[in-house]
Amino acid sequence: MADLFLKQAKQYSVARPSYPEELFQFIVSKTPNHDLAWDVGTGSGQAATSLAGIYKNVIATDTSQKQLDFAPKLPNVRYQCTPPNMSMTQLEHDVALQSSLDLVTIAQALHWLDLPSFYQQVKWVLKEPHGVIAAWCYTVPEINECFDPVFQRFYTIDSKPYWEPARKLVDDKYRSIDFPFVPVDGADHTGPFEFQTERLMDLDGFFTYIRSWSAYHTAQEKGVELLRDDVIGDFKRAWSEDGNGQKVVKFPVHLRIGKVGDLN
Repeated sequence: MADLFLKQAKQYSVARPSYPEELFQFIVSKTPNHDLAWDVGTGSGQAATSLAGIYKNVIATDTSQKQLDFAPKLPNVRYQCTPPNMSMTQLEHDVALQSSLDLVTIAQALHWLDLPSFYQQVKWVLKEPHGVIAAWCYTVPEINECFDPVFQRFYTIDSKPYWEPARKLVDDKYRSIDFPFVPVDGADHTGPFEFQTERLMDLDGFFTYIRSWSAYHTAQEKGVELLRDDVIGDFKRAWSEDGNGQKVVKFPVHLRIGKVGDLN
């Protein structure tokens, strides 16, 4: 996973969206204690930054030190570079003790993990019975009826051969991902629950977002330029249909949330 984002770590930190306040308020309403949270696959700290305003302390881990180098430095956030296959001993030493966490979050990264091993770790570190795991992804952005069809063709045709197979779990909004947890209090299922985050972007900023994709760099390594002149021309024409300048880019967010418990 770490290697997929090494080359574009700076672009990732600049272009990727933050997450909506409503998402965090929903999550925090399901965790009665707000002492310690673990943000897994934190990247450049988008989710950890929001968690730091709610939880007393946050442990934010990633397998890429280069990604962590771009994360905001906050007094109650401890960033830790961890190996891709972290042992239980390493988990206890570098992350948290058994039954010590109120919350585990993982934003736009669950699909990259060895899920059986990760879920074993989550169940070990979460407090019972109220510790919560919250995992979410965002799907392709939406702007307007002029631009969206052009972008969808680019995403589904041009970029499709260069995405990792795990990307299908994101496209499916995490509905089909294995998630062996029970619904949190007040919910009758584990999701996905739907939210939306927005970001103002100009067209250059939108191109930076595309260049932060793992698929974009995989294509480059194969000698393929996804943002060809003709593609850029199509984007420019669609973007300018309702005026140039910044536009509101909407990212749909899909949350799975649950807690440790008996599934039977």
